[in-house]
Amino acid sequence: MQSESAKLGKNLKRIRTARGITQGDIVRTLGVSRSFVSNIENGKTNPTLATIAKIARAVGVSTNELLK
Repeated sequence: MQSESAKLGKNLKRIRTARGITQGDIVRTLGVSRSFVSNIENGKTNPTLATIAKIARAVGVSTNELLK
């Protein structure tokens, strides 16, 4: 069974690439480091709910879609 962090990361990468959004785009939108975004995508960090909501807005989906 995948951890919640891994599911979030997998969904983020899938949505981001499908929409042609780069990690750099998210970095610029959120003002975070590229390594932070990479760690989220690789399930190595647990972002706060506020950060998850910002990421969802940055890629144009609901938090529900990002977390499912």
